[in-house]
Amino acid sequence: MGGLFGVTSKTECINDLFFGVDYHSHLGTKRGGMVTYNSKKGFQRSIHNIENSPFRTKFERDVLEMSGESGIGCISDSEPQPLLVRSHLGNFAITTVGRINNTEELVNLAFESGMTHFLEMSGGDINPTELTAALINRENTIEDGIRCAQQLIDGSLTMLILTPECIYAARDLFGRTPIVIGHREDENEAYCASFESFAYLNLGFNTVRELGPGEIVKITPEGFETVSKPGEEMKICTFLWVYFGYPSSSYEGMNVEQMRYNCGSYLAMRDENSGISPDSVAGVPDSGTAHAIGYSNRSSIPFARPFIKYTPTWPRSFMPQNQSQRNLIARMKLIPVKALINGKSLLLIDDSIVRGTQLRETTEFLYSSGAREVHVRPACPPLLYGCRFLNFSRSTSEYDLITRRVIRRLEGDVGPERLEAYCNPDSEEYAAMLEEMRREMNFTTLRHIRLDDMIKATGLPKEKLCTYCWDGKGAKNCTGCKNCKNGCKA
Repeated sequence: MGGLFGVTSKTECINDLFFGVDYHSHLGTKRGGMVTYNSKKGFQRSIHNIENSPFRTKFERDVLEMSGESGIGCISDSEPQPLLVRSHLGNFAITTVGRINNTEELVNLAFESGMTHFLEMSGGDINPTELTAALINRENTIEDGIRCAQQLIDGSLTMLILTPECIYAARDLFGRTPIVIGHREDENEAYCASFESFAYLNLGFNTVRELGPGEIVKITPEGFETVSKPGEEMKICTFLWVYFGYPSSSYEGMNVEQMRYNCGSYLAMRDENSGISPDSVAGVPDSGTAHAIGYSNRSSIPFARPFIKYTPTWPRSFMPQNQSQRNLIARMKLIPVKALINGKSLLLIDDSIVRGTQLRETTEFLYSSGAREVHVRPACPPLLYGCRFLNFSRSTSEYDLITRRVIRRLEGDVGPERLEAYCNPDSEEYAAMLEEMRREMNFTTLRHIRLDDMIKATGLPKEKLCTYCWDGKGAKNCTGCKNCKNGCKA
């Protein structure tokens, strides 16, 4: 994933930029970066590795050395950015969030247009932000270049571009990720563009509005103007509420914490006649906690914390590239409260089940601590497709997903038409898949939230949401349908 923040002010902006970017640290774990523009000194840039140290500690010294009236920054889960670019369009800085699926096609297009080379990252990958800059530079203006990139990219890309005159903010063509405009009215009047709507509140900014799908705005200290109108169709990522988003953020008018309460409530509603009677309900910290509170509020089953996440020294569990390391860290940082586990029947809510490894180990850890029963209620439907837009599941194969492995055991390799039966929570195939998952992970019972219930929890109509991970739908800008292996129903 990743997050981005930009600010342009009539006075010095470095503190706003520093704290605005820092408030996106929950969205990425690999690189952080900031670029400022000073009318006397020009562009200044700083990028650091944040895999083993938080953004704040890595950039505290840079705040003392950098200055400017405008700046952009990011937290990235992959490539180093923002990038500084010198081109026929002038000098600019660029940072992006998203994923490009047709990299090779676009690299060849850039070569045909006169681009001579790209710098390779470790592993031979092309930096997607550099590729985006190359697409922009094919046109005669930055605005036309952004529109060109939006149309050519298969995947998802939201971006900020800093020039000496302004900041351009451009939301992904189908609005899979958000950008919000904020305004501060005081002696330090400023405007900002932010992925997360809470990131500027403590800086004195108030929300003006969210950009629409594909919308491009030009931001100066005096205000902002739309230079490319929003599209009519939106496919915002539903995982923003379920997992990615910080609890105090809102997307399309729905607060993250409230949506998670709603999910928990729908899970509890479906359990009302299930015959189970757990002693307490708990969330896998931290992303399952709010869902568990919603379940507890609806069911009147007490909320408890039978294990506590030890956060002072352990990094986020998905940070290491090696899966076994991620599993080890996830296990090491959960500390049991045996008084709340021993002899108890527990209902456990996690945001999702991807590979199944971590939740199976968590369940074993609860049994070894004396739990009598462990009922599991994931707060999203079973994941049947790897994410094509935001890298939620970093699977190299669909069979990294526990659902797909189980289905293969049940009836071999199946195509998208057959998978549709496993998306239906009322089908026999769905019930068989969940039972096989339950047995493999040693849960007492297993029930996912239904897709229709999760959609109701967002308060948005289904046609505005990307639900590709669960039902293979919502991939509207896929360009590989002729020989697509993803089962996309675009």
